[in-house]
This record gives sequence, structure tokens and C-alpha cells, in this order.
Amino acid sequence: MIGTLKAEEASQLQLVEREDIDDEEDLFEAIDKLITAGINAGDVKKLQDAGIYTCNGLMMHTKKNLTGIKGLSEAKVDKICEAAEKIVNFGYITGTDALLKRKSVIRITTGSQALDELLGGGIETSAITEAFGEFRSGKTQLAHTLCVSTQLPTNMRGGSGKVAYIDTEGTFRPDRVIPIAERFGMDPGAVLDNIVYARAYTYEHQYNLLLGLAAKMSEEPFRLLIVDSVIALFRVDFTGRGELAERQQKLAQMLSRLTKIAEEFNVAVYMTNQVIADPGGGVFISDPKKPAGGHVLAHAATIRLMFRKGKGEQRVCKSTTAFVSVISLTKARLSDNARRNCRCKGLVAQG
Repeated sequence: MIGTLKAEEASQLQLVEREDIDDEEDLFEAIDKLITAGINAGDVKKLQDAGIYTCNGLMMHTKKNLTGIKGLSEAKVDKICEAAEKIVNFGYITGTDALLKRKSVIRITTGSQALDELLGGGIETSAITEAFGEFRSGKTQLAHTLCVSTQLPTNMRGGSGKVAYIDTEGTFRPDRVIPIAERFGMDPGAVLDNIVYARAYTYEHQYNLLLGLAAKMSEEPFRLLIVDSVIALFRVDFTGRGELAERQQKLAQMLSRLTKIAEEFNVAVYMTNQVIADPGGGVFISDPKKPAGGHVLAHAATIRLMFRKGKGEQRVCKSTTAFVSVISLTKARLSDNARRNCRCKGLVAQG
């Protein structure tokens, strides 16, 4: 009898709550609705081939970009946009309506009580959370933990959804997810099946992977998109000051796409960032490092977390948003026992 109850509890953790999915259907309108509004099915298919699967996403594109799609003339684009405007309200709304819309935001636990308190409850959907720091500072470890916690039911401070993981540095390790899943009492196999993984090798490949996500997110309940790291391929594919302007422009387009995905599908975006040496830091600054990407990346992030190594195996995380605090974050090691310590016991937040 006890064994049966435990099996039922375990199975419940793997199920995405049906009520949550039904509520999310109102967040975006499928692009297929344009057909009922008089748009040719062939033109709708061209939009889908370009990575546009919702009317909300369509309204986030400029007419210049839409006319760049093969087979769509300016007249067709104007007709399509007019039809989409009738389906989706992209105009002014009252502050009350905006408040009601904010109620759809979900906060996903990080597995650390102190870090959750720092973030106001956890990683927020419809927003971009950036974590930057030097190597072995805990950025990717947090990404692996979020891969599991996102799949928890919402009543357990999870997201009741799947995870998309874009890896630009080859740092994703599914074997690290297994002990984290066991810690949360979840089936490791089911958890890994709910993670959609892709390895990117160029910045163009990285952007195309983002375009392909729209098809998956319009059909399945995703709650988290991880990009680890967002800047790595840009630092490789663009070299020297002569290409800096082009690099920043392409980076801005990438970040704009991430922002649109976050708001269009109500998913949390967690991206890691690297650091660069700051020669102008001066001798009075003990750690003269700053995040890569410049102001373009800084403006795109809703929440910025700075990770650095502390004493021994401790990691320090500082939030640069309005609720600035400092916490001591223990990073899990590669052994199974240490991985289970990802609970981060004894963390103290300091104002």
C-alpha cells in the first residue's frame, strides 16, 4: 500500500498540470487563425517556415522583415498584418489589465531558499535572467538545477513545463541532471525526456535554433529556455575592433529574439555570460572583471546575477537589480553526495 502511494506521488511530479496548460492557451493566438480571417493557407505556411507560429509573434516583426520572406509581397504583408491586428490586441491597455497579465508570470525555484528570496521567489517567466562570472563560478550548475526544478508542479514552486537548452560551449552534462532529479524526488528518465537539447557551433546556428523553437513552444508547454553561454560564439566568430559594431548589432538581434520568445510564450530565459578583464578597473578594485557583451547585453537582461568564487567550495552571487543582496552559494561538486548538496543548506542572504 505504501509502495503504491509513493508510486502515485512520483507519477504526479512527472505530469504537467492540465489546468495550467488550459490557462496558457489564452496567452497567444495560433497563426492558423489567420486562415479564418481570409489569409491564404499557403501564405500562413510561409510564415511558419520562417519561424512564426503565433499571431503574437507575427506582430513582433517589422513589415520589412516580413517582406523578406520568400513569396510574401508588400500587399500580402499589409493584409496579413491587418488580419493579425483584429485577432491580437497590441494597442494600449489599462494598468489594471497589465496587472492581470502579470499574474500569469511564474517564478521557478532555483533549489536554494536564499537565492529564491534574493530573486523574489525564483527565476521569472516573461523575463531574461543573466548570470555572469568566471569559469567554475556556478553558472552552469544553476542551469542544470533549473532543468529539473522547472518540471516541478507550480504548487511546488516549479513551472510545470519542459526545458529547451542551447549549448554553445559543450558544457551540458545529462549525468549531472540525474542526481538533481533524484534530490527532488523525480524520475531522472522522465526529466531528461522533457529537456530539448541542441549544440550550437556558430552564432548563425545559434540564432536559427531560436527560430526553430517557436514550432515546439506553440505545441508543447515549455517554461524555460537556457542559453549557455550567449556570448561565446560571438567572441569567436567576430574578431578585432573592425568587426565590433557588426558583432554588437547581431548580438542585439539575438537578444531581441530571446525577449520576444520570453514574452510570446511566457517562458523564463536563463542565459550565462562570460567576463572580460577591465584594464581601467584600477589598482583599488580587487576583482577588475566585467561582463562581456557591453551595454547591448546589459540592457536586454531583466535580472543580472554576478557569480564569483568564495572560500573553498563556496560561491558568492550578487544581484545587480533593484533588490541588491549578496548570498553565499555552495556549488555542488562532481560526486553524487556533493551533487545532492545542491539544496544549498545554511545560505544566508545579506542586505
